[in-house]
Amino acid sequence: MKVKLIAHTVMPEQVVAAAAKLCYSDSNAMEIMEDLDEEKTASFVEKLASFGHMSPIEHASFTFAIEGVSRSLLAQITRHRLASFSVQSQRYVKLTHFEYITPPEIASDSETLQLYNETIQNCVEAYQKLSEMLEERHYQGFLKQGLSEKSAHNKAEKKAIEDARFVLPNASETKMVMTMNARELQHFFHLRCCNRAQWEIRALAKAMVAEVYPVAPALFLKAGPSCISGACPEGKMTCGKMQEVREEYAVLKGQKNS
Repeated sequence: MKVKLIAHTVMPEQVVAAAAKLCYSDSNAMEIMEDLDEEKTASFVEKLASFGHMSPIEHASFTFAIEGVSRSLLAQITRHRLASFSVQSQRYVKLTHFEYITPPEIASDSETLQLYNETIQNCVEAYQKLSEMLEERHYQGFLKQGLSEKSAHNKAEKKAIEDARFVLPNASETKMVMTMNARELQHFFHLRCCNRAQWEIRALAKAMVAEVYPVAPALFLKAGPSCISGACPEGKMTCGKMQEVREEYAVLKGQKNS
């Protein structure tokens, strides 16, 4: 898995602080921005969180490049609808070099790993065979329609993988660019950094925290699972490791030595 913060709102914390202050000021946003130094900004952003005044943090957005994750993860992360996604297409990109994600629990045992790898290989072989069969069928059809050999080949390949992809497993590796505003990121972290979240999306969320915290430490001071800043919300389903989790994220953010 690779996660990289590739773009974000310029001076995100100052933008958030100015937007919030404007709500209670007879001044304008530019004048407020000019009056905000680093110390004032951090103090006010932290105060916002304590007030529960969350709408101003929607003005800061963060864009990530993500790769080495599964299509299974894709199905989970796109449930966060207040976000923008651009995902590598299996419809238009032929998987000539197939990569897949192996769950740690499967990888930890030789017998389960062997079965898993064999199953994946069967899927890949079926994909390749279906691609070839469908491409030949479409190619002949396009030639009969009067297309040139080059055009017929290009169209046939795209048409073939459109259907051949149906045999590809959830384990298939994918790549995406994702943008979220800071408020949605906070919500995403609360849910997906939790120990009860599925292992892959939890690893992604933790990596994202590590990317955004250095850029906006006041804004993401409490970034992580919900128990970072309060009681565990999971009730009887709690993992019972709240103190360990808090220490883990304190180390991640450099607030505590490992």
